[in-house]
Amino acid sequence: MPSDTPTSVRVLRNIDVPVLALALVVFLVAGLPILGWVTGAGAWAIQRGISEFVVRRAEKATDPRAKVGLLAGSMIGRGWLVAGIIIAVGLGNNKAGLCAAVLFLAVFTAQFTMTLAMRPYETKGPRP
Repeated sequence: MPSDTPTSVRVLRNIDVPVLALALVVFLVAGLPILGWVTGAGAWAIQRGISEFVVRRAEKATDPRAKVGLLAGSMIGRGWLVAGIIIAVGLGNNKAGLCAAVLFLAVFTAQFTMTLAMRPYETKGPRP
């Protein structure tokens, strides 16, 4: 069943994809370590996948405590997971770890801002 959410809202809700693509160009042109981009983008993709999975599970839950537990636990766990990934890479290559952290924070900021800005324009119904 198609969603009633406008296409522009769905595109802006997924602003992280073009931001990561643009960041790849910046990394290549600026000569930044590609390992930093791979780490930052990979950590973002992993945590985003986990988030989508948990949100879908929480939407199906009937107990409000289960919903809150899933969402809160996911937020805390994803934060620790990303921090661990970035620290692990940074221990081996400081510049790559720093680049990964900055990239992750930039993508997070863009995604979070668009999610908040587009929230009033989303309609109820299944998420694509």
